[in-house]
Order: sequence, then structure tokens, then C-alpha cells
Amino acid sequence: MRYEVQLASPSEQKNHVIELERDASGWRVMLDGRSVAVDAVEIAPHTISILLDGQSFEISVRPSPDAKLKLQTGTHEFTAEIIDPRAWSGRRHANVEAQGRQQIVAPMPGKVVRLLVKAGDHVEAGQGLLVVEAMKMQNEIRSPKSGIVERVLVREGQPVNAGEVLCMVA
Repeated sequence: MRYEVQLASPSEQKNHVIELERDASGWRVMLDGRSVAVDAVEIAPHTISILLDGQSFEISVRPSPDAKLKLQTGTHEFTAEIIDPRAWSGRRHANVEAQGRQQIVAPMPGKVVRLLVKAGDHVEAGQGLLVVEAMKMQNEIRSPKSGIVERVLVREGQPVNAGEVLCMVA
């Protein structure tokens, strides 16, 4: 998986390209075309300990209403925006919902750790449907539209592959 991340601090703004690839020993991470050794652990809610090329960082991560992440490490504060060309872009279509039956797919390989809805539940656009854990990070998968959960195709504890259909909202 390849992501473009826009990282902004009060003094500067930079774009970085991060590539994640699963191999036999875990994950291989490329940062701006350079291989980096990374280990990350969630040590508390919204707090991640990252070992990056031998340097240790404790990062507080808070989502903001504009779909960006507020990051704080020590006295440094950053805003991060993940620009994934495959994702629905709320930045350009803030008031537009997806139409018709939607298949909700796993954005990355991982494990389903929590189901937040069941078949027959009514959901609003942006409401959490389930949580997938990948690289020791929990990712809430949200509904792209208001509607009824038609089917849930996974169960808690089930491993999933990127692109695998998790549920359907009609």
C-alpha cells in the first residue's frame, strides 16, 4: 500500500510518500523511497510508541473534525493528512454521500477486532461499522452512506486481506 502523507507544523509543511508491504518477518516500510526500520505499539488510547530507525518517539494522536490527525510528540505539534487516491475524498465532496448499495472493503490486511453494527441496523454516513487492527493500530471502518446494514460478512477475530468485502450497506 502506498500513501501520500501531508505533515504540517506551525513553521513548515512537507509531503511524504509511505509504502507499506507485508513480508515474512512483519512489515517493510519505505519512507520517501528509503527503507526504514519501524516498530509501533499502542501504549494507551490515542498514544503510540514508535521506534523509527533506532530513535524512540511517544506520539499522541487525536482525530480532528476535518479528517486530519493532530500529532504531538514532546513539545512538537503536527497536523497529518493521509492522501489515499483510492479513498472517497471528503475534502472535495463534503456534502455528497455515496449512492446505491455499497460494499465496505478492508483498506489493509489485518484482523477484525470489533463489530460495531449487525445486519439490519440503520447507520448514518460516517458512522463506524467495525474496527480492523493492522500494524498494532486500530482503524475504524466507516459507512460511506446513510442506510441499512444489509450483511456483515466477517466476525470478530477474523483475519482479513486488503480489498476483502467486510459488509454491505444499502
